[in-house]
Parts: sequence; C-alpha cells; structure tokens
Amino acid sequence: MSQFYDYQLHDSLNGHARMGMVVLQTDETIEHDFQCLLPPNLASIYVTRVPSAPEVTKETLAEMANELPAATRLLPNSFPYQAVGYGCTSGTSIIGAKKVEQLVRQGCSTDAVSNPLTALIAACQHLNLKRLAFLSPYLESVSDHLRARVHEANISTPLFGTFNEEVEANVARIDTKSIIVAATELGQQAECDAVFLSCTNLRTLGVIAEIEKEINKPVLSSNQVLAWHMAQLAGLKLKHTQYGRLWQ
Repeated sequence: MSQFYDYQLHDSLNGHARMGMVVLQTDETIEHDFQCLLPPNLASIYVTRVPSAPEVTKETLAEMANELPAATRLLPNSFPYQAVGYGCTSGTSIIGAKKVEQLVRQGCSTDAVSNPLTALIAACQHLNLKRLAFLSPYLESVSDHLRARVHEANISTPLFGTFNEEVEANVARIDTKSIIVAATELGQQAECDAVFLSCTNLRTLGVIAEIEKEINKPVLSSNQVLAWHMAQLAGLKLKHTQYGRLWQ
C-alpha cells in the first residue's frame, strides 16, 4: 500500500547571499579558501567546473572562453545570484574581464560578475595601492598579459617573481614555505606598496598574515581578493583578522 503526504515548500536558505563560482577543472584550492572566507550561515556558494588544460599557456587559457557559457549553465537555475565569480586570474587576463562577464551571463542570471583581476583592481583601489610586487607560479609569458591589464588600471608591477611552473597540478603543491620566502623577499623591497600572490590554485590563504607581519605591507592573493569583492557585491560586510589587511 502506498501512502501520499501533503507538503509545503520553504526556502531554508532565504536571506543568504547566493553566489556562483566557475572553478577550473584543475583547481584544487579555491573551494577550500572560499569556505574559510565566506561563512555558510551568510553565503550559499554553488560551484560548477569548466574544462581546463593540465598545462597553462596563453593558448590553453584562451580556449576556456568556448566552455564558459556551458559551464555556467550547470549552476542551479531556479533562482538569481547576487554574484558569480570566474575563478581564473590568468584566464581573465587573456579572455578579458568584460568578455568573461558576457560569457557568464549567457549561462545564468546574476546581479554581478567578478573575477580575480577585477577584484584585484578593486582591492588596490580600496587600500590605495599603486605598486605591486607580483609573485606568480607560472611562466613569465603567461603573467605578462595579467600585469599589462593591471597596468591599464594605473597600478604598476615593478617587481616580479615566479616559480616558473607550467603544470597546473604542481601549482597546488608548491609548499607554503617556498611562498613565504619568495613573497617576503619581494615585499621587503622599497619599490612596492604591497605583494600580490597570483593564481587561484596557489595555496596562499594560510600564509597571508605571516607575510604581512614580516614585510609590514598588505598582501593580496587571487582567492582572497575574489571572495572579498564578491562579498562586497553581494552586500556582505565581513571581517577576517587572519586573512590580511584587506578583510579588516
């Protein structure tokens, strides 16, 4: 015998900021960082993955533009989003921030779209930073485009360091000691106001405060600025004393 029951519909997440994230297939870091930065009692984050090549070159980054609308369509579509982020710093510099926004909006309804490049510029404006020491895991040829886009916002990158890594799986395994040593050496130089740790897959969140203490300057990272910018766009006022001056 079957028994049928009446039920009522209720949105238990009503009042939460609804955010979407387009994460690279190869990224192993950004979801963990966002869970730390955007508390689940305030923000509901929905993630989709976009195909991405195991090797990072200008050509493989550009190819993601073809996949972005389809990837974004895989986000739940029964409600609009306050903000959707595309989680690739270098990919944004190659595809273009405006183009990324157009492609994301083809796949979902959202009030705002962000990415690490746009978020970095917003963070620099918020902290009044004009000169960045730039640390990248990738080949210098990949980072050249990103630095050029930053320069267009009147933010210089007089200092540049790289781990010169091309394989994405290795980027997520660069140890934090290596990041601290490189970022501290760059940040202690007088030519910069702050340090930027580029790449959403680089495991930087847990070392930002330590590096800031060593160099007495702000330290920004791709995931840190992206989460901060999306929180701003969604109207969330959050503070995190352990994740750098940007969040204080």
